[in-house]
Amino acid sequence: MATEKIFKHWPTMLLGVAVAAILLVAVFSFQLNQTERAVVTTFGRPSEVNTPGLHFRWPFPFQRIYRFDCRIRCFDGSSGKIEETGTADNQNILVGIYVNYRISDVKTFFVSMDNLTKAEAEMNSWMRSAKNAVFGQFRFSQIINTDPKEMKLDEIQELIKQRLTKQAADYGIEIVSVGINSLGVPQSISEKVFERMIQERARVAARYLAEGEREAKDIRIKADSSKAEILANAEAEAKEIRAQGDAEAAQYYAVFKQNPELAEFLRKLDSLRSIMKDRTTLVLDTDVAPFNLFKPGAEVLTPAPTEKK
Repeated sequence: MATEKIFKHWPTMLLGVAVAAILLVAVFSFQLNQTERAVVTTFGRPSEVNTPGLHFRWPFPFQRIYRFDCRIRCFDGSSGKIEETGTADNQNILVGIYVNYRISDVKTFFVSMDNLTKAEAEMNSWMRSAKNAVFGQFRFSQIINTDPKEMKLDEIQELIKQRLTKQAADYGIEIVSVGINSLGVPQSISEKVFERMIQERARVAARYLAEGEREAKDIRIKADSSKAEILANAEAEAKEIRAQGDAEAAQYYAVFKQNPELAEFLRKLDSLRSIMKDRTTLVLDTDVAPFNLFKPGAEVLTPAPTEKK
């Protein structure tokens, strides 16, 4: 009879055993994700757990578990995010920086910082100190300039990172990168900065104009030289052509000198060819040369008499 009662309530008993087992596992174990690391304190003495998965533990008050996310975090300061900083030449600028960091040694971090809130409050002080120290080593023109080659922002970021890395290493923190997220000038000096930038641009423009003027002058000199050479060659060639033409014309002049009537006749024909190159209707006076050739009874040229030897 008692056995029947036991088997009658076995589902309830099995459920109770399962619940008890789950409670025991929850009390005597803990689980870590891939991105987490943990510090386990046994009566206050810390030990580090870096392996993801299920781990055994003693319940409180024997042991306590402190979990830390070890992924990269971005922090841009909790106070004084953008504040005035002096440069090497005593100019004030507005600067804001950010830091990418992660917990590299959770045990050291837990012992020295205890939690992220305290760590970031301490890091904020480090950032302000490093920022002021590094920017104070550079001139204003090396930070704000229209010429990228004159700017030293990459070098400044690297120097700030080196300073923070040295400070953070003792607290189990790794500084991954440092960047400048805000850079400007106070209103009191912005007008002077803009005026100086305008003057710098004006000097650059003047230099380019002077270089352009020199190049233009060189081009004009070369063009004038080429022009003079071409004109001299053309003049020499023209003189040669005129000389040849004069020599050939002298032969014709000799013929015309022997027969003036032929010369006059040919000149009239040339005039007619020039006037009547295209189809033309003319009303002309045949008494006027060279149109008197069309007049009936116009004189017929006779060859000039040849001298008898």
